[in-house]
Amino acid sequence: MDSLAERLYLVIADEEALLRAVTEQSANTRLGGAEGWSRKQELGHLIDSAVNNRVRFINAALQGEYSGPSYDGVGWVELGGYSEMPWADLIDTWIRLNKGIVVTLKRIPVERLSAHCRIGDASPVTLQFVIEDYILHMRHHLDHILSREHMTKYPGAAAGV
Repeated sequence: MDSLAERLYLVIADEEALLRAVTEQSANTRLGGAEGWSRKQELGHLIDSAVNNRVRFINAALQGEYSGPSYDGVGWVELGGYSEMPWADLIDTWIRLNKGIVVTLKRIPVERLSAHCRIGDASPVTLQFVIEDYILHMRHHLDHILSREHMTKYPGAAAGV
């Protein structure tokens, strides 16, 4: 489990300075044109993902399985009001939530990584898959926020997780 926790911690450590280098004005820019999210909204999506996935990780670890809804990413971002928040506050929130998840991941018993998780209507996957997918999903969005040429792919995008 420490390996997954370490992987998440490294993403946080590697990306913090790059995120802080983004200006407030640039953070308000819609990356996909008029229809796309701004950097603020996309980081807000990662905050929402942290909140939802922490619940999944803990319930699967405690109960030996998890079954729960997917979430409406667009709706969560809209209600979250991330566009109106200061960029630095969003970065701080994202970092604190994920450092908390690192602590949680270190405490999940190895035998619980095989716990079955059903998210929404998707086929069941293991807790380990959900955690790994969470990290890849995060990297994918960070690649987009930071305008990288290479975009990390994540299996949950195809699985509906």
